[in-house]
Amino acid sequence: MGQGRRMKKQGPPPPLDESLVTRKRKDAPAAVVEERGKKRRREVKAAKKVPAVQAGNIPAVNPRSKPKAKPAKKFVPPPESDLEISSDEEIESVDGVTGLDALGTDSEDEDDLIEGDEFAESGSDVVDSDTEPRKAGMWSDDEDSDMEEVTAANMEGLSRKLDMQRAIEEAEAQAEMEEAAMQTNIAGDKPKVLEEDEDGRPISNLQPQDLQLLRTRLSDTLRVLDDFKNLAEEGRSRSEYLAQMRKDIVAYYGYSDFLAEKLMNLFPPREAFSFFEANETPRPVVIRTNTLRTHRRELANSLINRGVQLEPIGKWSKVGLQIFESQVPLGATPEYLAGHYILQAASSFLPVMSLAPQENERVLDMAAAPGGKTTHLAALMKNTGCIFASDANKARTKGLIGNIHRLGVKNTVVCNYNALEFPKVMGGFDRVLLDAPCSGTGVIAKDASVKTNKTEADFMKLPHLQKQLILAAIDSVNHASKTGGYIVYSTCSVTVEENEQVVQYALNKRPNVRLVETGLTFGKEGFTSIMGKIFHPSLKLTRRYYPHTYNVDGFFVAKFKKIGPTPPNAVGANGAAHSNGTSSDRQAQEEYVDKTPITEDEEDSDFGGFDEEEDQKYMERAERAQLRRKGKNPKALLGKAKNGQNGNVVEKEKVNGSGDGGSRPSKADRNAQSAKLNGASGQAGGAEPKPKKKTGGRKSKE
Repeated sequence: MGQGRRMKKQGPPPPLDESLVTRKRKDAPAAVVEERGKKRRREVKAAKKVPAVQAGNIPAVNPRSKPKAKPAKKFVPPPESDLEISSDEEIESVDGVTGLDALGTDSEDEDDLIEGDEFAESGSDVVDSDTEPRKAGMWSDDEDSDMEEVTAANMEGLSRKLDMQRAIEEAEAQAEMEEAAMQTNIAGDKPKVLEEDEDGRPISNLQPQDLQLLRTRLSDTLRVLDDFKNLAEEGRSRSEYLAQMRKDIVAYYGYSDFLAEKLMNLFPPREAFSFFEANETPRPVVIRTNTLRTHRRELANSLINRGVQLEPIGKWSKVGLQIFESQVPLGATPEYLAGHYILQAASSFLPVMSLAPQENERVLDMAAAPGGKTTHLAALMKNTGCIFASDANKARTKGLIGNIHRLGVKNTVVCNYNALEFPKVMGGFDRVLLDAPCSGTGVIAKDASVKTNKTEADFMKLPHLQKQLILAAIDSVNHASKTGGYIVYSTCSVTVEENEQVVQYALNKRPNVRLVETGLTFGKEGFTSIMGKIFHPSLKLTRRYYPHTYNVDGFFVAKFKKIGPTPPNAVGANGAAHSNGTSSDRQAQEEYVDKTPITEDEEDSDFGGFDEEEDQKYMERAERAQLRRKGKNPKALLGKAKNGQNGNVVEKEKVNGSGDGGSRPSKADRNAQSAKLNGASGQAGGAEPKPKKKTGGRKSKE
């Protein structure tokens, strides 16, 4: 075999021709200097376009780029001689290397020297073609990303740009979440809300302490009820889901089952959930400016100087301020002690604004304590006219008097009357404000005990009292008033029994009043029909307020206008007729009381009839209780009445016997017998026995 290519390539080099190497060394740099110089100038021009100096870039400026006006001048850098010297030493020390290999080695060493040298302006013209384009590409990316330098002038713009990018990212993330939620709404991914046992009865495996799971199930139930047609399980009714939602609300929020059902009937499922959720967060702290002493702007400036963060409550009120944070207690500031403001809920502004009292009027506040609405009335009247502030609780009138003095009210008379007595005590008012006592279902955020301590009996007693109060308020107003004749009825409750039903009762019993606009710029209309109950169409003029819609306490406001005198046969506030004559009283009672006799039912009827013997026991027990209340001894009186009845029968027999026999009894005997009969009948009727006995005795002596 012949010699391989590998051995040929590694053969001994030809003899070195010094003249040839010297000539190549002298000729080669001229071409290289010219070519490399042009590339260097292009790089310097590109570097001038970059405003910011990047890390790792050559800090010094190349001298070749400075003289722009003298392009013909050629400059030979000093390192060229150093390179020549180093290359000469290397050529002399290395044996058997050609001149071209020496030049290549020269250029590689020169590149390494340039990379490590920080004084590059004095370096050589030799540039590595592999590394230089890579560096240019790297710096071009950095130039694109950091095109603008952060300065005071463009800082706001760059910040806005970053905010926009962040907003876009958040929007994309939200879109992804919504898309994921849409994926779960398909028919194949129906939420399993209702579970069954072996017998097919629905069960609930969640305990009340599993709040997070309860919240998740509540959300799933609401989602099913919102799209019941597509998401409901087969064979399940809507009432089953509503019952499950009510149970979860009772367990999660701590309501009684009765109250949770009553409140859920007022709203659609989604809105009901929002109502229950809003009751868990307190309403904002609000103060009302006392315009009798200061203005809202001055008060706001004073409180801001004390470290209070506040803002106006809204466009609908010119005196309210909402407090966000306070460094000092709001009930102990010098402004509070001076009467410049009062702590009052925003919803309490509404009935006073609806009543809109005028100056020099006579106004009645039937439930005035603790005085927030009363002092608001005085401020609107500018301390003119006269306000009668009454409260049935004497202990609460102390706070009422304190607020009246602190706020500088001078036109108010404080009374301790029951509101039902006011038509008799005093009447003829221009306007009447009735903020009736109620169940407090609109202020559950303030008093969480309402969730459990309200029963069905409360929603029967309270509406009964409210109906009496509203009739008394209507009768206390002067219908002939030139400026007034208005009644405002308000409650801090959201139930229908305390609001629409009471208003409907007033319209039925007092045909001389009608509903008018409340004058409030916001609020939901009252119900005209709900749960099978139909009310007068004018009830849409009333206004309802909810914590989840307006961020105020739950409230109801209705405004009446009295257009004529009260009819003489109308039912009064205490259930009796509103007149002085006894004959008219009887006529009114006969008019409104159903005295139709109860006919006996057939034996086969479902009712079953009455048991007279059992009823007799209850009647006797009630009669004894009535006598005890009068301070009498029921045993003695009832025993004598029975004996008197037996004696009455004997006396009648004697009289009949003497009539049949011979002689006629004398006049004295007849009087004595009649007296005995009258005394026995009076005792049997429950009358006083002593006078009857004395009268009978005297006649018998005669």
